Amino acid sequence: MSVESKKTIFNNILESAPLLLLFISVLNEFDFNYLNYKYFSFNFPFILIYYWSLKKSESLGYGFIFIAGLFNDVVIGYPIGLSGLTYLIICGFAAYLRNITLRPNIINDWLFFLLTILAATSINYFLLISIFNVDVNYYDLTGNIFFTFLFYYIFYHVFEFYYKSVFKRVKND
Repeated sequence: MSVESKKTIFNNILESAPLLLLFISVLNEFDFNYLNYKYFSFNFPFILIYYWSLKKSESLGYGFIFIAGLFNDVVIGYPIGLSGLTYLIICGFAAYLRNITLRPNIINDWLFFLLTILAATSINYFLLISIFNVDVNYYDLTGNIFFTFLFYYIFYHVFEFYYKSVFKRVKND
């Protein structure tokens, strides 16, 4: 195998890392109950999907995002298709922001992310309450939205570093 084909395989693995991270995050539904933080939780797939749909939409793909939502539904016990719908709503908001933005700005992206997760979780929990008669703890939901919003800023910088180091380098190779 030549050196060039090894670089290509390595570059393909690096480029598909966000997709692998998405599937790992939906299959590994973690919480912080053992730390005795009652209302501390955040939705990492929301952050991941929003960022990569906003910056490099072809890195995840809408079909893979929906399939990841199906896996998430099985893991957490939601009705099949509900998380996939929620993830696609997040993709829709990110695509809208990507198309109307002339100069990307972290503050604008962050505030629009708050609007996005409010709309997505509202639709998600409206369907859970009205159609499927699921009880919802609003304190947990509010804490989840709040910490997801806060952690977007941190993960934005982590993903931005990864995006610049991997995708800009691959373009130059």
